[in-house]
Amino acid sequence: MVATEIQDEADIVFSDSAANRVAQLIKEEKNPSLRLRVYITGGGCSGFSYGFTFDENLKEGDSGVNKQGVELVIDPMSYQYLMGSTVDYLEDLQGARFIVSNPNAKTTCGCGSSFSI
Repeated sequence: MVATEIQDEADIVFSDSAANRVAQLIKEEKNPSLRLRVYITGGGCSGFSYGFTFDENLKEGDSGVNKQGVELVIDPMSYQYLMGSTVDYLEDLQGARFIVSNPNAKTTCGCGSSFSI
């Protein structure tokens, strides 16, 4: 059994804009089992990088938040760096993308996709 905790309220904010975009992508893929997974990896110009993927499977220790019937999931290692963050979706002159606003980041790179603690 996979120990997971998906809640309606969590230490991470899943914006309406991000949830709407995930719901739209799930509908396009015709796969209601998909969830948006956000994770942290080592690397990038500031030390850590954010990653996003769609995942059908929950993994041991995953946590997340349910918004408008879609789920954002995070592995336990990444969760500690993302507490207090907001996952949002933006469409602007730089393109369409998911972003993380992380109050734990001491520095970020110019593109906003990497950070240091």
